[in-house]
Amino acid sequence: MGTLDVNPSVTYDQVNNFNNLTNVCTTLKNMYPYGPFFLYNPLNYTFPLLLSQLSLSTGAILLTYLLLKPLRQSILVVQVLGGLLLGPSVLGQSSLFMSSFFPLKGLLMLDIFSSMGFILYFFLIGVHTNPSVLKKINKISLLIGISTVLIPYAMNQAFSVLLPRILSMNPDETNILPVVGHAESLVALPTIANLLVELKIMKSEIGRVAMCSSAVSSLFSFIISTIFDTINQDHDENQQVVPRLGSVIVFVTFIVYMVRPLILWLLKHRPVQASLNTNHFIIVVVLVLMTGFFGQAIGLHTHFGPLILGITIPAGPPIGPGLEEKLHMFTYWIFLPIFFLKNGLIINIFQIKPRSHMIVQLMAIVGALGKFIGAYFTSRRGCNMPIADAITLGLLMTNQGLLELGLFKMLRRKKSIDTDTFVSMYLSMLIVSGLAVPVIKRLYDPSRTYVVYKRRSVMDSKSKSQLRLLVCVPDEEIAHTTINILEAFNPRVDSQLAVCVLHLVEVVGHSSPILIPQNLVEKSSFHLGSSKDIFEAFRTFKLSNLQCVSVYPYSLLSPCTAMHDQVCTLALDKKSSLVIIPFHKRLHADGTVESYKKASLIMNKNVLDKVPCSVAILIHRGLFRSSLPVLGSSCESRIGVIFLGGADDREALAIGARMADHPNITLTMTRLVADGNFTGNDPEERRMDNESLSEFRQAMTDNYRVTYIEEVIRDGRGTAAVICSMENSYEIILVGRNHDKQSPLMSGFDDCVDHAELGAIGEILASSHFKGNTTILVVQQRPIVVNEHECSRQDRGVPYSITDEEEMPIQGRSPP
Repeated sequence: MGTLDVNPSVTYDQVNNFNNLTNVCTTLKNMYPYGPFFLYNPLNYTFPLLLSQLSLSTGAILLTYLLLKPLRQSILVVQVLGGLLLGPSVLGQSSLFMSSFFPLKGLLMLDIFSSMGFILYFFLIGVHTNPSVLKKINKISLLIGISTVLIPYAMNQAFSVLLPRILSMNPDETNILPVVGHAESLVALPTIANLLVELKIMKSEIGRVAMCSSAVSSLFSFIISTIFDTINQDHDENQQVVPRLGSVIVFVTFIVYMVRPLILWLLKHRPVQASLNTNHFIIVVVLVLMTGFFGQAIGLHTHFGPLILGITIPAGPPIGPGLEEKLHMFTYWIFLPIFFLKNGLIINIFQIKPRSHMIVQLMAIVGALGKFIGAYFTSRRGCNMPIADAITLGLLMTNQGLLELGLFKMLRRKKSIDTDTFVSMYLSMLIVSGLAVPVIKRLYDPSRTYVVYKRRSVMDSKSKSQLRLLVCVPDEEIAHTTINILEAFNPRVDSQLAVCVLHLVEVVGHSSPILIPQNLVEKSSFHLGSSKDIFEAFRTFKLSNLQCVSVYPYSLLSPCTAMHDQVCTLALDKKSSLVIIPFHKRLHADGTVESYKKASLIMNKNVLDKVPCSVAILIHRGLFRSSLPVLGSSCESRIGVIFLGGADDREALAIGARMADHPNITLTMTRLVADGNFTGNDPEERRMDNESLSEFRQAMTDNYRVTYIEEVIRDGRGTAAVICSMENSYEIILVGRNHDKQSPLMSGFDDCVDHAELGAIGEILASSHFKGNTTILVVQQRPIVVNEHECSRQDRGVPYSITDEEEMPIQGRSPP
């Protein structure tokens, strides 16, 4: 084999001039320098040169990141610009800089490191991608996914036919247009998944829409690419299509049915811990490298095997969070900078031909516009998505990433496009992402991660349908109280309960929350601390209500500042209508306080702000200490509902109406009215209050255990007096959290609220002056997120939901 001795002055961007180049050689003695005393230049040696290149690439991207941080740019834009900064476009204009730090002999090590970054990057993307998203694809996501690919593809192909008729173009330019149009029309699931993870909206409603739609788009893009390649390849290449597809099928089958079971077997007999075991981590990394090797051996792309392996690996603890924690920083800030550096070194924006550049940019703009149009109009017309979210979805689907960049490089390597076209497509990716991501961050507030567009509340759930609840339990005593609250909902065959039980365990010193699915069927299943007694109590409750109650237990190990994230995520995933959380103070009948839980206080405030459904704060005063359901016995329990008006009180009334069907419950609904007039300054609120009360009275006409009382009050003192008169009169009191501050009923309450999470009325009930064994539920209803400027009045009650509201199974466990 021939070799070539390369002069150190030859630069990296001149590599294309060596048409007969086969090897670039260096001697082993040139690996390490002898030191400054021998007057050697360390950059003439391989290892110091590599260290300097790593330092420059990471430093350039870090500097770009700090400079662009105020502009809210994505990490992709930062990495691309960091690579361009070190290339011939900026610093590479100096021949001394290029010959010193990026000589041609450094090509081999750069290629190796960049390939490692490429492999690990796609493996992490696979870990983030949940394959269960395929089960959530429905007609709407199918329509969005197909239109997002079909519309830009049709527009670009039409543009590639019309443009040569408008401009005088040579045959080479004409032949490139369909290829560019095809590449700019594709949508890749890993790219969208990576952007959703970066924006921290993967588990939001719009994130679910984007994932489902991009999964369809990826499959449709693959079909179009196969057809396109078949048409444009010669006969010999077409004969390789079937063997190549067969190799892909065999390789994927091997990973799914051989490698994945091996990983699951390794984790099966080991208790779940807060961090990934070192041995398991090493085994997984070895498997990543092996899948990359075998993928290359059978002629596939390097990233294909690690991507499939990442998708098949369980995303839950400990393996998913452990891999993310150990690999993310090293991959994104050490390996990937080399990948973008290598690309930046061959790009000189000053050598781009303006004519060809403008043509490619037009094709890229048409492709991005087609994707945006496909996603925007389909989401608006198909599921009535608000305008801001439809724009966000459209911009999400226009983004490109490393997978598209790899496609551009492959087209260049196959000579389907020339170097100038590749550079123009590279810059178009930078421009589109640079414009789209800041707009997305501006339009979509990360605090709205858990927003849903179909209100989830007890009031909106049908009385003869399954009611989904999420209960947060810090200890066994609260568990028994919660079970009796659940029993009060009167679970029946025609009105079932699906209950997610979340045992809260505060962990100090761990940055990532760990959610551990448990099993009620097997008593020997792994539990943490007091979880065993808690879940055994709920198991007893389930067995006493067979065919009526399903229980899905989880343990949550988390710092107090991150607990709310898993609570809101679980409520979103399970489509809960109500979340029950404990008050951060334990009260007793004599008014004394037993304990103060900082974790509950922090979690409660965050849950109230972000939870995607209704929430009830449980104030425990020592009632229901028995492990058996009190309401399941023959004793009678009294429940009171305080109604001043407003959405939260209507939700409390709906909960009371559910409980009123229980044969051992007597319910008293007390409505407070100011000066004989119904409270509230908003006519719409008064109308909705009247409708709710009318429906309640009509539904309880034949129920002799329900009493309706109306109290006329002049001011806040009268309100406090009525509430205090309920002392020791009820076992459970339901009240809304928020009320109209302008109402005379609330006068004088603003200055005496110590616990903002309870509201003024809840504060009175939780004060030391209100004694007795009464358990209080302070209820907040999550409002419908529909902007009145975005939808007409007729649309407000029927906002879109991308996922089907299927019932959860009564038997068995839900998948983690």
